[in-house]
Amino acid sequence: MGGGRGAGLLLRAALLLLAVLVAHPAAAGQLDRAGLERHFPPPLVVGEKDDRLPVWPILKQQAGSYEVFAYAFESVDLAPIPGFGGTPPDLLIALAPDGTFRDVTVLSHHEPVFLEGLGPEPLFAFVEQYAGLSARQAIRVGRPNARAAGAAPQTTVDGISMATASTRVINQSILASALAVARAKLGFGAANVGLKVEARPDLYEPLALADLLARGWVRRLTVTNADAASAFRGTGVADPSEGPPDAALTDLYVAALDPPAIGRNLLGPTRYDALMHELGPGNHAVMVISAGPEDAPENPVGDRFVLGAVPDRLAISQGGLIVNARDMAVERRGAGLAEGLPPGPWTILRIDQAAGFDPSAPWVLTETIVRERGQILSEKIARTFTVETALPADLFTRIRPDDGPSWTDPWRARAPELALIGLMLAVLVPVLSSQRGLVADRRRFALFRLAFLALTLGFVGWFAQAQLSIVTLVGLVRAATVTHDLAFLLYDPPSLVLWAFALAALVAWGRGTFCGWLCPFGALQEFVALLARPLRIRPVAVPPGLDRALRSLKYVVLAGILGAAAAGSPLADTLSEVEPFKTAITLYFVRAWPFVAYAAGLLVLNLFVFKGFCRYLCPLGAGLALLGRVRILDWIPRRAECGSPCQLCKVRCRYGAIAPSGRVDYAECFQCMECVTIIHDPGQCVPQVVARKRGRRAAPRPVTVG
Repeated sequence: MGGGRGAGLLLRAALLLLAVLVAHPAAAGQLDRAGLERHFPPPLVVGEKDDRLPVWPILKQQAGSYEVFAYAFESVDLAPIPGFGGTPPDLLIALAPDGTFRDVTVLSHHEPVFLEGLGPEPLFAFVEQYAGLSARQAIRVGRPNARAAGAAPQTTVDGISMATASTRVINQSILASALAVARAKLGFGAANVGLKVEARPDLYEPLALADLLARGWVRRLTVTNADAASAFRGTGVADPSEGPPDAALTDLYVAALDPPAIGRNLLGPTRYDALMHELGPGNHAVMVISAGPEDAPENPVGDRFVLGAVPDRLAISQGGLIVNARDMAVERRGAGLAEGLPPGPWTILRIDQAAGFDPSAPWVLTETIVRERGQILSEKIARTFTVETALPADLFTRIRPDDGPSWTDPWRARAPELALIGLMLAVLVPVLSSQRGLVADRRRFALFRLAFLALTLGFVGWFAQAQLSIVTLVGLVRAATVTHDLAFLLYDPPSLVLWAFALAALVAWGRGTFCGWLCPFGALQEFVALLARPLRIRPVAVPPGLDRALRSLKYVVLAGILGAAAAGSPLADTLSEVEPFKTAITLYFVRAWPFVAYAAGLLVLNLFVFKGFCRYLCPLGAGLALLGRVRILDWIPRRAECGSPCQLCKVRCRYGAIAPSGRVDYAECFQCMECVTIIHDPGQCVPQVVARKRGRRAAPRPVTVG
């Protein structure tokens, strides 16, 4: 093959460079204290970096002291998951003490679709969706506008079309790094993410209030004057309490309402059913009833309680973490409550599933009493009083989502696309293998090929976004030299399936199975080439010497891209733009005009030099041609007369993949199968025509490729 020896030398040089750089250090965070202070300006304060984890506490002054506002960290320090370009994205994440995301900011990335394609703005908008979501929840990337279409906003972020794999990797980077911090700082971890706990509706028995109290299913928190005086002793706060020391300052009844044996007995059937309907599946409700002095300023559910608000003096916590609980703004008074309950005011606090609350595990209700010290510059002093509830686990059903590893989600989500791609491959293999079947029928095979290429362009390329690219090889090089992690391949299932098939076809048949049948940009070129005849454009015959030189050019481009990737140079991303795939297929030509002009120019060139880009410039094609040297079959049939005297197949081959000797150059063959159709067509194959005239049969024979 022309340029074969030079291509081999370039390949060996690239492999040597990979071996030298295989121990390249992994990426690390880029922000120091000064950098963090730019992201968290006053009145926030950057605390001291944790001595065990690369995590910085972000502090905020509250009631005369500093409290943790968030924990800030970079995802690359805790979850360096390689992106589609082979390099982990670096995201600055601020995680609140309750496990919710305060903010997510993109610091750096090498995702090809956002570098010169869509631009960074869609990526910035994507990560903004995480603010307010909980790291306790399994957050999934949906389709674009998934939230508007009804997807749960607590567990779904809108994806970005044309960037499916990249957004899933970024989502996993955010969640994995946040959970690493949550395990160390907040007391929960990946084992609890996505856990769904629901009360069993079949477990109901009539129970009086006394029975519920005796079982501990309803708890009581009583704070006496003596309790409060003891708690504030030594703080310099005057004791404003009146009445006997053992008199109740506040007296609260606390109960989780989800289990029917509790909620239905406390609220009555009608009110309970209405509450469960309003609450919705997966969410929880806690009832707090006051039996203490209704008008006392310390009463947390007295007249000062604001309907629909997060109570400032009541808090629910579990495992040391505060759970977000908000008043449901239901009518708090009226008939229907269980006999024996106090007539005082009550509230029902709603806890969303996203909060990660597990009513089957022990949880705590905390009441805060605040008093002031000083006349002019007063200081607030707070003391808390708690009561714990531990309900039997058999009152609930614990459902763990069958998520599997993070990369399994895109495989499930894209199952229909994978099924159609699998069907296409299942049809293609027997058609190409059975060369005396459909391939031998010139008219039917031509229609089949056009239909298959239309599917490749429209479905595989524009819809499924499964255009294979040199970017994947760049990612593999970066994974070998930097991250040592190939998991990024699993986040783009259609492309991975095509890669697997293409590699298998390389071993059996060579490069052409992918390049000639499954490359969307290649299919687009073939459809554009159909315009040449009605436009009266005659193909340009490239002189043989120039043709050989130009064919070697793609190997030079390949070596340059992979060498830059191995050296850790961003030039690899720039050089990869030699491929027009991102412009023409991934972004539908919606891109800056220089890129569109380049892709359109290649299509125009294709009218004069058929598939000139594929033959002379395509680095992916060069890589496949090199790997295709392991091919085990010379499977395209030849006859003894091929090349001498017959030159028909050579003349008809628009790829220039048949030598004057009749030998097939598999590294340049795109397996359009036109030569196979000719050799089996007694009306076209010259040896058969001559043999028929002479009354004998011409038999095909294989020719070994040198």
